[in-house]
Amino acid sequence: MIVFKLFFFLSFFPAETLMDTKWATTELAWTSHPETGWEEVSGYDDAMNPIRTYQVCNVRELNQNNWLRSDFIPRKDVLRVYVEMKFTVRDCNSIPNIPGSCKETFNLFYYESDSDSATSTSPFWMENPYVKVDTIAPDESFSMLESGRVNTKIRSFGPLSRAGFYLAFQDLGACMSLISVRVFYKKCSTTIANFAVFPETATGAEATSLVIAPGTCVPNALEVSVPLKLYCNGDGEWMVPVGSCTCMAGFEPAVKDTQCQACSPGTFKSKQGEGFCSPCPPNSRTSSGATSICSCRTGYYRADNDSPDSGCTTVPSAPRSVISNVNETSLVLEWSEPRDQGGREDLLYNVICKKCLPERGTCTRCDDNVDISPRHLGLTERHVTVRNLQAHTQYSFEIQAVNGVSNKSPYAPQFDSVNITTNQAAPSAVPTVHLMGASANTMSLSWLPPEKPNGIILDYEIKYHEKVRASVTQRSSARIEGLKPGTPYVVQVRARTVAGYGRYSSPTDFNKTLQEQLPLIVGSLTAGLVFIIVVVVIAIVCLRKQRNGSESEYTEKLQQYITPGMKVYIDPFTYEDPNEAIREFAKEIDVSCVKIEEVIGAGEFGEVCRGRLKLPGRREIIVAIKTLKAGYTDRQRRDFLSEASIMGQFDHPNIIRLEGVVTKSRPVMIVTEFMENGALDSFLRLNDGQFTVIQLVGMLRGIAAGMKYLSDMNYVHRDLAARNILVNSNLVCKVSDFGLSRFLEDDPTDPTYTSTLGGKIPIRWTAPEAIAYRKFTSASDVWSYGIVMWEVMSYGERPYWDMSNQDVINAVEQDYRLPPPMDCPTALHQLMLDCWVKERNLRPKFSQIVNTLDKLIRNAASLKVVTSTHSGASQPLLDRCVPDYTTFTTVGDWLDAIKMSRYRDNFLNAGFASFDLVAQMTAEDLLRIGVTLAGHQKKILGSIQDMRLQMNQTLPIQV
Repeated sequence: MIVFKLFFFLSFFPAETLMDTKWATTELAWTSHPETGWEEVSGYDDAMNPIRTYQVCNVRELNQNNWLRSDFIPRKDVLRVYVEMKFTVRDCNSIPNIPGSCKETFNLFYYESDSDSATSTSPFWMENPYVKVDTIAPDESFSMLESGRVNTKIRSFGPLSRAGFYLAFQDLGACMSLISVRVFYKKCSTTIANFAVFPETATGAEATSLVIAPGTCVPNALEVSVPLKLYCNGDGEWMVPVGSCTCMAGFEPAVKDTQCQACSPGTFKSKQGEGFCSPCPPNSRTSSGATSICSCRTGYYRADNDSPDSGCTTVPSAPRSVISNVNETSLVLEWSEPRDQGGREDLLYNVICKKCLPERGTCTRCDDNVDISPRHLGLTERHVTVRNLQAHTQYSFEIQAVNGVSNKSPYAPQFDSVNITTNQAAPSAVPTVHLMGASANTMSLSWLPPEKPNGIILDYEIKYHEKVRASVTQRSSARIEGLKPGTPYVVQVRARTVAGYGRYSSPTDFNKTLQEQLPLIVGSLTAGLVFIIVVVVIAIVCLRKQRNGSESEYTEKLQQYITPGMKVYIDPFTYEDPNEAIREFAKEIDVSCVKIEEVIGAGEFGEVCRGRLKLPGRREIIVAIKTLKAGYTDRQRRDFLSEASIMGQFDHPNIIRLEGVVTKSRPVMIVTEFMENGALDSFLRLNDGQFTVIQLVGMLRGIAAGMKYLSDMNYVHRDLAARNILVNSNLVCKVSDFGLSRFLEDDPTDPTYTSTLGGKIPIRWTAPEAIAYRKFTSASDVWSYGIVMWEVMSYGERPYWDMSNQDVINAVEQDYRLPPPMDCPTALHQLMLDCWVKERNLRPKFSQIVNTLDKLIRNAASLKVVTSTHSGASQPLLDRCVPDYTTFTTVGDWLDAIKMSRYRDNFLNAGFASFDLVAQMTAEDLLRIGVTLAGHQKKILGSIQDMRLQMNQTLPIQV
């Protein structure tokens, strides 16, 4: 299992010791069998510290079976433990005159128990009931002429389920010393990530297990997304945080993003998030800490929709330079903007109309008949037109300036005003004109006076046309003569006073010749009806001719080449009759040509079989046959055959080939070429590590070529994954499964496809925009192809391992990308990362992917550069903190900063007391001074590498 390891600024990889004989101050008194076997001996280590060892050297006697059992070791609820053994073994060739039974190895066993119940005879001294862990062989043995080289071996076993266990060591004829035995377990230490605290967590039962640790927000932080959890891997390393917290409003990140501290007085933070406190905005203040909003100073306000980050503003001053222009009973008002807008841009104006009675000395609001255009409140323009005022009347108009905080002020808006007196007004419009009577060339009309005459009506003007004419009468009726027979007329009337003419009445159409024109209208309607009937008949005939033809003209046009040699994909669901798409794109095969031999699997709609196809004039071939189970519905039949309608449009060596369909007999079948090696993911898992990199890249090249063909045809696959790639006997990979996954019924037991936004989506293979917005394009297929590359290079490993689908979505959203599989060439992992670019338009096209793989295949040397799992190619979710060694006074300070203070004495006792000496240390040096944990070695060596780089940057140039 490939695990991507992250370095956290507050985490390291500790181990908890359950037993360590190195520090024993008295005899161990372990149980041995027989008594002539293992013997406890006191000695000294390299530092002259007393140690307790066990020795055995019965090499001159045959058939040795010497057992040594430790005391009972409580397991403390851990599931997997590690045993570190330090020992020496003598070379059998250096011992003269010994039989051929001399050994240089020993066996490690363990026995679980719920209590310390073992005796000298129980359990029996044999492999069962003891469980064998491994046969331990030395890296180096020694002879009489040499000092004993100490070997160190670490083995692990689990899962453990009882209260504790015993260790047992079996000697079968070696000359050796067991110098020390340490039993420990790995754990992930308490850490802080994304402002959440994750507790110390023991590793899982297996080396590849991921243990979930729940998190809690640090004080003064709130959850952003839940659940809060981290994965602890088998090496005691944290990876892939899920969920996060951020500092609440009024608090900011501190101490390298591990605490949330209160904003100091005079500063604030309005929102929960990662931002820092800011000084109070203009015209606001705060005198206390942990403030989320600064209060406004006196006379300043915030509008309801203003953000807490915005400054406080005030009301505007009054508008200036109001100008009025009176026209009879109408008025135009204009003004200039205020000198002070209050610091805001949302300035509006109100126009308040008041009617004044001089004899009373009062003014009251105008009634609703007064028309202020475009409106009287909330104006953005600085002018209005006022109509329907009363004649010879005094009015007062207030022009107010308001903004978004005017309603917060206890005072009325500031305004400028103007007083005007109206003149005589023209009459209002004449109501509707009525036809009283008509003859061949005359009309008699009548109407009511205007609702608002505004004075004495002097006369009325009548306007009528066929061509424009006008006549004048003093009465509210008139007789119009001299009209043309058979001609309709439009009539309008307006009234006149001393103030002038009012508005015309609405145009009225008097068509007194309707009866004379009726025969012509009926004739026109009849002719139109006949025309419509003829068109419908012609359309029906054409439609029948089109459907009875072998291929529709519409389909022929769609199938025309856009560019030479490239067809356009046609969605079979655009056909009203699905059978037409089947007839057009899939060849019908007579059932007598198909022979089913055996069932090889189960499909979504029925069984999948292997069989033979023998078409007339062609040789017999092996084929795969998908059958539709009995009792299907019309929709199931349509969905089943839709794959054939899609597949039949493709012709490419890396696309599964459709041989034909059987629809005229039962069962309904889809017949395709047979791919001997089946699905790519299971094929790779079955042959783990069996192929060269060039072979794997060749498979990827074939998949990319097939996808380029589909992309050029404007077909989006939506479910590109290794499980949907088939492999033949020549390792040729072909894309398959065209659309079936989109029609599956919801199956809660299948975690591959997750229902979301009304459809089923394979989360681990799908691009972010397709998950969130259903944006399936060739670019989302490119993302899926990157996952397929990872599957191929990891030999069928499950993407994102055993993380949940929601955890995968969250991790990808936080820019986490899958790390390179073991031994994956750097160039291939970089191509994967290019396919996983968040902005879909920046991902490579399939044509570019094919060209890139071709170049890699031609230049095989480029595939020998392998990405390190710690190279940083896959962006970590938390950056590793790189301390500057020049800021530390001693090596101990540096070890404290990288959380390795436990080794302070180891470094000093071994003489590594200066940074110059530390910078020259190697992995062997670390092992020699007692840094044995692989994770600790990696962390210290990584920091030493950073130290070397910093030294090179600070060294003076030697001339």
